[in-house]
Amino acid sequence: QVQLAESGGGVVQAGGSLRLSCAVSGRTRSTYAIGWFRQAPGKEREFVGGISWNGGLITYTDSVKGRFTISRENSKNTVSLQLNNLRPEDTAIYYCAATTEWTITAREYDYWGQGTQVTVSS
Repeated sequence: QVQLAESGGGVVQAGGSLRLSCAVSGRTRSTYAIGWFRQAPGKEREFVGGISWNGGLITYTDSVKGRFTISRENSKNTVSLQLNNLRPEDTAIYYCAATTEWTITAREYDYWGQGTQVTVSS
């Protein structure tokens, strides 16, 4: 069992930055890949980016490349998502999730956090 808890969401103006954190706890937590997803009102959950268990593989969806950065510190059991140059269309609830696979598909993630709201005003 793995538990995930996001923090760091908030309200920011367009062009601003936020740093989201995902605290990971439970058994064998360091062997899971972590993905970040987001869901805006009325839209499906969307893959944002992911990082492998050792940080050797990182991937992002095209719309956030060059603006968002994922990192992880297994010694601190934390995965971070740095959001820069935010746009109103980035407004959503952001979730972190854990999987033993290397995948961008939400249904292949086994554990999910509760989410944290990011709101970008224009």
